[in-house]
Amino acid sequence: MKGKLFIVPTPIGNLKDMTFRAVEVLKDVDLILAEDTRTSGKLLKHFEIDTPQRSYHKFNEHKTVDQLVEQMENGTVMALISDAGTPAISDPGYLIVHKAIEKEIPVETLPGATAFVPALVNSGLPAESFVFLGFLPVKKGRKTFLENLQDEKRTMIFYESPHKLLKTLKDFISYFGADRRASVSREISKLYEETHRGSLQELLDYFEQKKPKGEFVIVLSGAQKK
Repeated sequence: MKGKLFIVPTPIGNLKDMTFRAVEVLKDVDLILAEDTRTSGKLLKHFEIDTPQRSYHKFNEHKTVDQLVEQMENGTVMALISDAGTPAISDPGYLIVHKAIEKEIPVETLPGATAFVPALVNSGLPAESFVFLGFLPVKKGRKTFLENLQDEKRTMIFYESPHKLLKTLKDFISYFGADRRASVSREISKLYEETHRGSLQELLDYFEQKKPKGEFVIVLSGAQKK
């Protein structure tokens, strides 16, 4: 009898965002695949989960995925977690889900924490139609990537690190204009959570005065419909 793969979101900050069901699944599976076993070890200890862990991250997923899928074919039930949030959303996850589906192994994804949804809703920008774009290319392809978004009419959502935030805001001004409306959220669900809204120029001015810290979600309004 084949095993199963559960995709289990974990809190992005506040541990109270862990669901009862997520705890139950992590206690019941045979093996937990974790992005960083040291980080997840703290979470598992907090919820008194003693299920064995195995490291599964972007540097080893291509080498280990076939073996893991074979184990599931032979009956092992696994859960995949990332350091924070929902696996496969700017984190490892796509590859093992794809391979499991190919082998007709059941895959079940639990609903749970992810940073871009609260950031979008909290931005006050249109949320009925949006596009999640993750992290921008750092160098290669960045110019073309941004040029292709200049006529995008949907609300756009990006993740960004603190040391690249100012560069990204400056690039956005160059490609979308200083008056384009946007929202920047940081440390969602954590103690120092905050959201700043305004034009791209206003947001750049703010973060040039206040050193960016934490993990950021940028929500950018789409181009005006003509």
